[in-house]
Parts: sequence; C-alpha cells; structure tokens
Amino acid sequence: MEKLTHTDNKGKAIMVDVGAKEIQLRIAKATGHIILAEKTIELIKDNLLKKGDVLNVAQLAGISAAKQTSVLIPLCHNIVLENVKVDVVVDNTGVRVDSEVRCTGKTGVEMEALTAVSIALLTVYDMCKAVDKKMIIDNISLTEKIKK
Repeated sequence: MEKLTHTDNKGKAIMVDVGAKEIQLRIAKATGHIILAEKTIELIKDNLLKKGDVLNVAQLAGISAAKQTSVLIPLCHNIVLENVKVDVVVDNTGVRVDSEVRCTGKTGVEMEALTAVSIALLTVYDMCKAVDKKMIIDNISLTEKIKK
C-alpha cells in the first residue's frame, strides 16, 4: 500500500510540499448528478422555480466554488486557476454537472473540479428543496486528470 501524501511519519496531517515539483499544465474534469422528481425537472426547464434560474445559478456557484477550494478544504494549496468551466444540464432523471479546471502550476486541480461539481449540485438541491423532498445527489467523480 502506498503512503498517504498528506500525513507525516507519525500519521499527523500535513500540507504536501510542492516546492520542488515541475510547473506543468494541469487539467482535471469531474462530473456528478442529482436525481429529481419529474415535476421538478419540468419546473427547471420552464424556469418557474421561485428562487430563479437553477441552471445559471448552479453554474455560477460551481465556478465560484472552484476558486474557493483551498479555503474549504484545509490541506489544499491555493492555486491560481486559469480557467473553470461548469456545464449544468437537465437530463431525463435530473440535472448533470460537468466541470473542467485548468492551471499551470506545481499541483493538480482535481479538488477544484470536484468542488465545482459538488457545490453546483448542492445549489440545485437548495433551489429545489421547497418542491422536491426526495432529491438524491449521486455519482460525483473525477473523470480525467492531465498533466503536460
């Protein structure tokens, strides 16, 4: 089994020292989904929810969240992001969120991509909770990690 990178020899949490790492283009993609009732899907499509445009607000929340990842997750590095894309689309069973995050740096942007998806989905949940009591957020995962 490999050693965890965020622990010292005594098992205490540490921030990884990336000082000696090479600067590279880093790209990470993530996805996730929220299962919604049929009625909720129709309300989103017709933009009839009282809190507003669910898809647009969730997209903005995801972008904002990616930029705040190091504030939310204690051992994440503060990274200058070059681009954050968040796509929020309605499908047959709910809403799917896909993110892509890019930077040129010494550490990856996986956590930023996953945070973007997670917060976008939580935003959908928040905006729909008054009309849908059985929502399920599922299948949040990293789909691609690239360094060049």
